[in-house]
Amino acid sequence: MPKKIYEPVGHHYIVEASGCNPKVIGSIEKFQDILVKAAEIAGAKVWAISFSKFPPSGVSGVVVISESHISTHTWPEQKYAALDIYTCGAHVDPEKAVVYAVEAFGASSSHITEITRGINEGDMKFFHSFVTWEEDLKKHMSRASDK
Repeated sequence: MPKKIYEPVGHHYIVEASGCNPKVIGSIEKFQDILVKAAEIAGAKVWAISFSKFPPSGVSGVVVISESHISTHTWPEQKYAALDIYTCGAHVDPEKAVVYAVEAFGASSSHITEITRGINEGDMKFFHSFVTWEEDLKKHMSRASDK
């Protein structure tokens, strides 16, 4: 008889966003607004926000949510943003936050790894699994405008 697998504890998304708009990912205000809205779109409750600017033009920040966190660092001079979203609880949808944020960054492509964390077969020995995919966002947008 196969073991029962219980609901995982959380979902962790690691996002590499390339071709981003440097004016967006280099602005503390714009970037912070995007990540707070991403949390809200996912259905998460925001508890604390902390963002800082680093030379030459990068932004680092964290949005602490009831369900865990959204953290980031950007390299506007390379048009690159690294994004980390971890949530627990069945009432949030972190994938909505990922989609919103990557589009709001103006990214042309993204490489995303989703890690399902805290998987348990009833023996209280937790493990994780992951899937990875890439999106060429500019191709999707041009196909959508052709329709």
